[in-house]
Amino acid sequence: MTASRAVAVVGAGAAGLHAVEALRRSGYDGRLTLIGAEPEPPYDRPPLSKHLLGGEWQPDRLTLRGPEALAELRLDLRLGVRAERLDRRERAVELSDGGRVHCDAVVVATGVRPRRLPGAETPLPGAHVLRTLADALALREELRSGARLLVVGGGLLGAEAAATAVGLGAEVAWLTSTATPLAAVLGAETAALLTGLHRAHGVRLHRGTAATLLARRGRAAGVRLTDGSELAADAVLMAVGSEPATEWLAGSGVPLDDGVVCDAHCAAGPGVWAAGDVASWPDPRTGRHHRLEQRTNATEQAMHAARNLLAGPDGTRQAYRPVPYLWTDQYGLRVQAFGRPGDADRFDLVDGSLEDHRFAAACVRDGLVTGAVGIASARALRDLRTRVAAHAPWPPTPA
Repeated sequence: MTASRAVAVVGAGAAGLHAVEALRRSGYDGRLTLIGAEPEPPYDRPPLSKHLLGGEWQPDRLTLRGPEALAELRLDLRLGVRAERLDRRERAVELSDGGRVHCDAVVVATGVRPRRLPGAETPLPGAHVLRTLADALALREELRSGARLLVVGGGLLGAEAAATAVGLGAEVAWLTSTATPLAAVLGAETAALLTGLHRAHGVRLHRGTAATLLARRGRAAGVRLTDGSELAADAVLMAVGSEPATEWLAGSGVPLDDGVVCDAHCAAGPGVWAAGDVASWPDPRTGRHHRLEQRTNATEQAMHAARNLLAGPDGTRQAYRPVPYLWTDQYGLRVQAFGRPGDADRFDLVDGSLEDHRFAAACVRDGLVTGAVGIASARALRDLRTRVAAHAPWPPTPA
């Protein structure tokens, strides 16, 4: 086990929480500091665009661990304070409140921050992003006031927020750069199903690229597109992607390139580890570095990094080889996906049908299973997960 006497975990989301829990569960009894920029204790982010935004849940239901569970971890818990700099020579994390946390090892779990449109660099009423609890509550209040919402961005966050807003009775327009949003994530067939549901529920889909946020009378009023046309709205949700929160590591010597660059063991250098949305590590098959902004990955990678940290420099470290998993809830349907369905060139149903909104499908590329996707077909999806993990040939050889 590592000889570290003090470990700092920077980022108090799901990845940070699971890192400190894994350290304690694995026997680490040294000083353990958890640093979080938000004032709230660790909470779950996926419900922000669904249950919380829709008003089904209140903020306390998102909390991942109660006060007693956090107390049992014996943490030096620093909430509402940002990491400003990593001083590797002095082995210290410098904080926005002037404090310094000395540590032998650091786990970087700072996640990502949402991108904003030009014109929204400073806060503007009616212009929203959706990353934090405060973001979701502000947008919820806007929707309850009857605002016409324009969602900009064709990813899962934008899709979920659009579906939730419709459920609140809002008038919703959705601007995406492709005719079938989500195809790159879920595959063309599943994405087409969801796009049809959005239209059936009254969402007005527009294809184009936003160039800038429009403002009138001191608040957001829509967007101007690159073709010069405009879309008007009372509120704009900018779901246009994110970028890793790594600015505090500038000059530290930690390698940065679209995230914290790690090796296969989640190590970014002596005494530095990374996990969750911010971590970039080599794909075991291609060797190319990549990040996964997925809730399950945040949990699994944080635990993996913690175990490798405790193994020490001379211990046996395990390479991180996850099977990517995501889910999305829209219009009462839960879509689940393993691997990378959007990369497939073949979509083979193995159970159910798209028309019935109950199916499981193998997503195949070059004769190998690269992904699986489905709705309400758990057993078939579990079987396909095994094939995704093995990159198995398709169609399967008869027994």
